[in-house]
Amino acid sequence: MIDYIIVGCGIAGISFAETCLLHNKSIMVFEDDSQNSSQIAAGIYNPVILKRFTGFNNAQNQLNIAKQFYKKIEQKLNVNIDHELTILRKFSSVEEQNNWFVAADKPNLNSFLSLNLISSKFKHIDSPFNYGKVLQTGYVDTKKYLEFYKNFLKKQNCYVTESFNYHLIDFQNDIINYKNITCKNIVFAEGFGLHKNPFFNYLPLDGTKGELIIIKANKLDLNVILNAGLYFVPLGNNLFKVGATYNWDDKTKEGTENGKSELIDKIKSIINCEFEVIEHLSGIRPTVKDRKPLLGTHHVHKNLHLLNGLGTRGVLLGPEMAEILYNYIENKVPLPKEINIERYCKYLNFK
Repeated sequence: MIDYIIVGCGIAGISFAETCLLHNKSIMVFEDDSQNSSQIAAGIYNPVILKRFTGFNNAQNQLNIAKQFYKKIEQKLNVNIDHELTILRKFSSVEEQNNWFVAADKPNLNSFLSLNLISSKFKHIDSPFNYGKVLQTGYVDTKKYLEFYKNFLKKQNCYVTESFNYHLIDFQNDIINYKNITCKNIVFAEGFGLHKNPFFNYLPLDGTKGELIIIKANKLDLNVILNAGLYFVPLGNNLFKVGATYNWDDKTKEGTENGKSELIDKIKSIINCEFEVIEHLSGIRPTVKDRKPLLGTHHVHKNLHLLNGLGTRGVLLGPEMAEILYNYIENKVPLPKEINIERYCKYLNFK
């Protein structure tokens, strides 16, 4: 018997898998690569909503947990995935500058927003109103992260490359039989694939399609993450990951010419040098109506659990949410109401 079957091996699934292993629990991870939002994610960790200069509850704690988590991953896998890198918010007006200073004076933001305007001039970027500097930021190389962690799981013989068949779950008192595996609990971390899950597909996971491109711009000397309506993440060798679009209607995972054209047009409005599109990526983000994660246990089957709805902040939220769900299952620590799926169950007369 094993402790956990984990369905899904994106950022959420890996976060829970590693949390289990850190607590000496046995796992088996099922993944069919049908959902690719984690693989194409920018991986930026940023404690501030730069569009509105607002913060997140518990952001510092989330950062602390995430940084420690990824440091352990790096040591375990002997790989560098966490890149500490400054984010600069390009101002478009004096009014935005003023709004920045007002926000930087707030208790929940003053440790993240620098009061010193950055006047650095980057070649081929016009910035007459300068930049605001966000502190404690960077990005996780999600593609490398997923690749190395999946290889680790394969070497441990706890990774199965196949679609999970929900109809083969056999509930036997306090245990579950699935094919030739007996386990205590199943955690579903399927991202947008939740819609195919008969146990949890009643939950309002909207999903927003995001497209991004990787460009080569030989004359762009950008050595920070730039936020200017789009984000530009420097990857080295004059390569930059640039995105992203937001489409609430299209639920296909394939990239579109409209999305690509939208990105190219926006890039041209931000930089004034030539660039080449190297790669076009897309995926469906697991977003929720109230922008809060989805954690909890099935209302009937008490050994089926959910970790989903991390949206655009999976890299930052994943480690903390995995720890919260683990402590809820193993140690009966109550889930915070704002992320508990019971906030939706009550409207559906579930008991």
